[in-house]
Amino acid sequence: MFYQKLTINSVKKLYEQWKYNFGALEKQDFEKSKLAIFQFPYDSTVSFGSGAKEGPVAIVRNSRFLDEMWSDEKGVLLDGFIDTDIFLLDEFILSRNSAKEAVDGVTEAVGDWAVSKNKFPLVLGGEHSITSGVTRALKKKNKNFAVLQIDAHTDLLNSFEGSKYSHACVMRRILDQNIKITQVGIRNTNPEVKEFMGRADTKKKVTTFYGTDVPVAKILKSLPKDVYITIDLDGLDPSIMPSVGTPEPGGLSWERLLDLLNGVFKSKNIIGADVVELAPIHGFEAPNFLAAKLVYELIKHKLT
Repeated sequence: MFYQKLTINSVKKLYEQWKYNFGALEKQDFEKSKLAIFQFPYDSTVSFGSGAKEGPVAIVRNSRFLDEMWSDEKGVLLDGFIDTDIFLLDEFILSRNSAKEAVDGVTEAVGDWAVSKNKFPLVLGGEHSITSGVTRALKKKNKNFAVLQIDAHTDLLNSFEGSKYSHACVMRRILDQNIKITQVGIRNTNPEVKEFMGRADTKKKVTTFYGTDVPVAKILKSLPKDVYITIDLDGLDPSIMPSVGTPEPGGLSWERLLDLLNGVFKSKNIIGADVVELAPIHGFEAPNFLAAKLVYELIKHKLT
């Protein structure tokens, strides 16, 4: 077992422990929920700025101030879905023995609490390495999906700082699962990755859109019907999202990101999503609020 195990009884007690669902909603019921929010406060392979382990709690805390999730009518949200459609799971404490064991823990947790219970997994990181654990869990049920990656980096190294399960290798591990990838927002790579991406077999599996180029129609054409979305927040312009471990100049604006998400959710079947690499800056809440609002956008698109 590679994560601190939850039980049905412990899940039922979460409301009493936290007192609020995501967005300060006053009700949650795991059995009735359609969407499970996972929190993985993990950043053991970070290579530059640390702090991504604080990302989930910062997102949940800021979600309490989202006006979109408030209504005078108890139990009903303004966008048409009810509060019990969402369940905020407690933090999953992953193994610190190795990065591989941590990723295995993500696979177990998502398998136990989403895949086996037919719930949509919405995952909050934590560093990006966790994503390959999520896709591995989903692969057990759905063999034919692709990953839409929003990111400043390709994350296609085979190994980094002695680990094949580093955040810098996460997309390579997803390719190992025979999953195709479409990358958007890429602004940095290196000679090793360029050589790998230039191979004929890689070109069949990876489609890359660089910088602020977000041609929605072309992106959609590159994707099959079933899609998993992973959003590394350094894919956004650092002027609106400076709270990341490895920031890069340029990047997507909020509006371009929303345009892309609108197009993807309208035309594809989204089977899961994550928001990763938020590394909160003490005393600076604006990026945390943006991340919470992004999570809300994903919830809204999936449930309405």
